[in-house]
Amino acid sequence: MTSSERERYSRQIVFSPLGEQGQQKLLDAHVAIVGCGALGTFQAGALARAGIGRLTLIDRDYVELSNLQRQWLFDEADAREGMPKAAAAARAIGRINSTIAVNPVAADLTPHNIEDLLAEATLILDGTDNFETRYLINDFCINNDVPWVYGAAVGSYGLTMPVLPNRTACLKCLYPDPPSGAQPTCETAGVLNTITTMIAALQVAEATRILAGQATPPRITTIDVWSGAVRQIDQPARDPQCPACGLRDFRHLEDRRRIPISLCGRNAVQIHERSRPLDLQELATRLAPLAQVRANEFALRFFPEPYELTIFPDGRAIIKGTIDIGIARSLYAKYVGS
Repeated sequence: MTSSERERYSRQIVFSPLGEQGQQKLLDAHVAIVGCGALGTFQAGALARAGIGRLTLIDRDYVELSNLQRQWLFDEADAREGMPKAAAAARAIGRINSTIAVNPVAADLTPHNIEDLLAEATLILDGTDNFETRYLINDFCINNDVPWVYGAAVGSYGLTMPVLPNRTACLKCLYPDPPSGAQPTCETAGVLNTITTMIAALQVAEATRILAGQATPPRITTIDVWSGAVRQIDQPARDPQCPACGLRDFRHLEDRRRIPISLCGRNAVQIHERSRPLDLQELATRLAPLAQVRANEFALRFFPEPYELTIFPDGRAIIKGTIDIGIARSLYAKYVGS
């Protein structure tokens, strides 16, 4: 550890449960954050300030004005530019701590790319908004013996739980199937930035303990910042019949389909049905006579009223203005190609 690092992280080093040895483990760590929204942006900022040596930031979305209420690394300029969240977060982290390595990935985490994106991670933090991706992370982590920390928040309520492969119950133990029926979303139930911050802070605290070799007995923590209720319960034992950690049936890793999905609370559909990358400059030239086009190196935004298409270099697109997958597919084929 250099003298500059000792000075920068001195307040953590003098915290005896961490100390210089623990700080060095943080500097040597590589944390991947999946989802750079309300949870992920706080996680990334906190870990950057704490001196995590390497961060991988993965997010499929772009910054919008409604994000600024709770997503800590973004500002109005990011929303105006329609910056991919991963790139905007990395830019902000560069101003916070220029000594750490940050790898922004503006992509959807899928069975196709998860091995490449997460292969070197020491620990993974959940900043996602859907069980499909969480089950994918869970399968990867169990299969590769990588710890991860689950977190979720909506309204004023949130919960978090660490998953330590071969030691604790995994996500599939607790939720063999995703919750059924209509579930509250940030759009339908709202969300307070205080609950997302608290859950993300607990996730970072758990991650710090794990990375420093000081993991506490695993617990599920739930918080409601409006009522003030805080509850902690011991994590249940692993289920020997759990498909993931018991039977090691990693069906989410093996599912190679790329199906369109309606995005949580967004009136939007993500679609990814191309097998080759796109030339955004050529596409911008082709679309310009049809409607307004805004493009940068990360994405192209196209506004054929009443819809908005955000198209990424890998062929993925977010079609805003509908939750109908059929309409989204039709718009994609019409403007991008089949």
